[in-house]
Amino acid sequence: MVTSKDTKKHEPAQTAKSAAPKPARARKSAAVTGAHSAPQLRIRVRAYEHKILDASLRQIMDTAARYDAEIHGPVPLPTEIKKYTVNRSSFIDKNSREQFEMRVHKRLIDIINPNPKVIEALTNLSLPSGVNIDVKMM
Repeated sequence: MVTSKDTKKHEPAQTAKSAAPKPARARKSAAVTGAHSAPQLRIRVRAYEHKILDASLRQIMDTAARYDAEIHGPVPLPTEIKKYTVNRSSFIDKNSREQFEMRVHKRLIDIINPNPKVIEALTNLSLPSGVNIDVKMM
């Protein structure tokens, strides 16, 4: 004796999901992917101390916001850690060593479609010593 459960088991089931055509994938626009977009300034800021780095970033962002520039960031980049191991003494205590490390904190800011006033204000900006800035026009 065949029940209704057994017959449904062997028949291919069509659901609303499989019967409906798949929607076409939406392509990313040029503005989203970054291709052929407006010119932008990419500012990379590096420093050994994160407090000085954050203060200088705040100063850069305030200057750009004063001239109504569109800002993306700050984006924290991975901290670069350099480790050094040295002997504590020169002769007898070979197994006794000291370890030192230098941390370089990095951030990234993009200023989209900057006008000449913004660029001039950023070049005249005085930042604390120990802060390294790389500016690229993209």
